[in-house]
Amino acid sequence: MTTHTISDTGVMLGRSMKHITRSLDTIITVTIMPIAFLLLFRYVFGGAIQANTDNYTNYLMPGVLLIAIASGISYTGFRLFNDMQGGIFERFNSMPIARSSVLWGHVLTSVVSNALSVVIIIGIGLLAGFRSSAGVPAWLAVAGILLLFTLALTWIAVLAGLSASSPDGASAFSYPIIFLPFISSAFVPTDTMPAAVAAFAENQPVTSIVNSIRALLAEQPVGNDIWIALAWCAGITIVAYVLAMLAYRRKIS
Repeated sequence: MTTHTISDTGVMLGRSMKHITRSLDTIITVTIMPIAFLLLFRYVFGGAIQANTDNYTNYLMPGVLLIAIASGISYTGFRLFNDMQGGIFERFNSMPIARSSVLWGHVLTSVVSNALSVVIIIGIGLLAGFRSSAGVPAWLAVAGILLLFTLALTWIAVLAGLSASSPDGASAFSYPIIFLPFISSAFVPTDTMPAAVAAFAENQPVTSIVNSIRALLAEQPVGNDIWIALAWCAGITIVAYVLAMLAYRRKIS
């Protein structure tokens, strides 16, 4: 991005962040469901689940963090839809600003707000018994994977927000994404599943992302999972970005 685009994006980010800070209940709402899943699986189902681990909270955390991000990006689609319907985009496009900065403002707001949600959930996880001896490089790698996952889902949210015909439609796309961790290695090993379910679980993006984060936090070899996870995140981001920009150009043309 040029200097002009970067400065315009900063202004759009500041505008969107004001909406977040004025309604902190959004972040609270986003974190409630993942925290509920964490506590439910840890204290209700945990004793009956065989995950071949001494600390089931550690096993749960990667999947819970992905659910939190999937929940949070639904608000990006909703906010973007409201801007489109309210005529804000038309006003911005009449000003001498970079057109892409309007979308990037929403995207970066999603990154910041989801990062806050992740920090809150990790704090709750620590209270529930989550522990990690991973060093700074491993934590940075985890943060990088979560960032890429957030960007991938956020651009899907942007596409939904631009294409939806109702506020519910702008956020409903997130429900299948929230459900994906339940058919992955997030809560139980895939080899405990029926063959057809296991085949799907082992070949969808959440499993490789969860396995990579879990291995990094446990200071274990990551193997090919991290490359598969990065390929999924990068591929989804590129496709969603291209489609979102095409939809955006159609809307403002």
